[in-house]
Amino acid sequence: MHDLMANGLAGREQSDLALTDPLTGLGNQRRFFDKVDRLIKERAEDPAPFAVGLLDLDGFKPINDLFGRKAGDYILQQVALRLSAAMDGNATVTRVGADEFAFLYPMVFSEDAVAAKARMLIEILSAPYDVGERTARLSASVGCSLFFSGEETTEVLFNKAETALYQAKRSGRGRVVVFTREMEQAAKHVTRIEQQLRRAVAAGEVEPHFQPIVDLKTRRTIGFEALARWTDRDLGFVSPATFIPIAEERGIIGPLAQLVLRKATEAARNWPDDMFLSFNLSPSQLVDQNTGLQILSILSKTGFDPRRLEIEITETGLMTDPASAEKIVEDLKRVGIRVSLDDFGTGQSSLGRLREFAFDKLKIDRAFVSSILEDKPSEHIIRAILAMCEGLGMDVVAEGIEQEGQASRLVQFGCGGGQGYFFGKPANAEATLGYLRDSLRGALRVRSA
Repeated sequence: MHDLMANGLAGREQSDLALTDPLTGLGNQRRFFDKVDRLIKERAEDPAPFAVGLLDLDGFKPINDLFGRKAGDYILQQVALRLSAAMDGNATVTRVGADEFAFLYPMVFSEDAVAAKARMLIEILSAPYDVGERTARLSASVGCSLFFSGEETTEVLFNKAETALYQAKRSGRGRVVVFTREMEQAAKHVTRIEQQLRRAVAAGEVEPHFQPIVDLKTRRTIGFEALARWTDRDLGFVSPATFIPIAEERGIIGPLAQLVLRKATEAARNWPDDMFLSFNLSPSQLVDQNTGLQILSILSKTGFDPRRLEIEITETGLMTDPASAEKIVEDLKRVGIRVSLDDFGTGQSSLGRLREFAFDKLKIDRAFVSSILEDKPSEHIIRAILAMCEGLGMDVVAEGIEQEGQASRLVQFGCGGGQGYFFGKPANAEATLGYLRDSLRGALRVRSA
C-alpha cells in the first residue's frame, strides 16, 4: 500500500516537473495548453467568453548581452514573481518562451477588460530591476485573444494571441493588441501570401531588380542595388513592403535572399568590371552564422568577384545580435566584400558601432534627403554625417534623391554618391543591361566629341 502511494506521489511529482519551467517555477507551455483545454471543455455547454494573452519582453536580448546570462535569468525570475503576484484567484501565468509569458483570465469577458489587464501587467513590469550595482528597465508587448465559441481550440486561441503580439511589436514598444475579426481576415491574407511566397521561392520566381547608384559629381553610374521583386501568378504584383516582413517573420528570408543574390550576381557578371553590386542582408541573416558561407558559396558558383559585391546591413539588423553580426561582417570583409551601413540615422545603434565595425560605406536615409531643401535640421544632420564619414574614411551614398535641387545641394555639401528615382527606378536585369549599353554609348559620344 505504501509503495503504491509512494509511486503515485513520485508519478505526480514527475508530471508536475514536466509541466513546470525550471528557471521561474511557473508552468510551461504544456501546462498553459492543459489549463485552456480544460476550460474549453468546462464551457462546452455554455461557451462564456474568457481571455488569453501572450506577453513578450521588449529588448530583453540586449539587456542579457549587457548584464550577462546570470543577471538575465535573475530578471526573468523577477518578471515571473511580478506577473504571479498580479494574477487574481482564477488567473494563471506561465512561461512559454525565452522571454515570453502566457496568461489566462477565465473571468474576463471583453476586449476592453483584457486590454486593461494587459496594460496593468506592462506597468508592473516597467519598474526598475536591481542587477548588482546597476538597474535595468524593461517594457513589454502583449497580444490577447478571446474565446467566444465552442469551435475554437486552444491552438487557435494561442495563434490569434500570437498574431496580435506580432502586430503589437511591429507598432512599437509597450503596446497591447487584442485580436479582432478584421485581424482574422488580415491573418488569412498573410498566410496566403506566405504559402504563395514559399512556392515562388522554391520555383525560383522572385526576381532581382536593380536601381542605379551614381557618382553625384559626374553623374556616372558606379553600381546598382539589387532589390527583390515578386509578381505572383494568382496574387499579381506583391509589394516588397508586404512580402519582405512576412518572409522575415515566417523564416523564408534565408532561401529568398539566396535566390535573389544568385540571380543578381549572374546578371551582374555581364556588367562592366568597374560596376559594383549592392545587396541587403536582413536582421535574421545577421544572427545566422551560416550566412557568410552561403554568400561565398553563391559567389563561387556564379563566378562573381567578391570585391565587386557590397553588403548592406541596417542599424536594426546590427542591434539584433551585435556579436553575431560582427563575426559575419568580418567573414565577408576577409574576402574583399565591402560592407555598408544602410538607413543611417533611423535605427538605434550608437556612434561607437561605426568604429567597432569599420564600415566601408554609409547610406544616409531618405528621410533626411527628402527634406534637405526646406528643413534646416535635416541639412545640419547631413552635413554632420558627411564630416564624420570623411574623418572615418568612409564613402557615403544619399538615398531617396528625387529632384535636381537635392542632388546639387548634396554635391555642395561634399556627398560622393547618390541613389533615387531622379537617377533611375529599379528595373529588371534585361532593362538594366540596356541602360548600361545606352550609358556607355553616351559616354563614348561625349569622348569623341
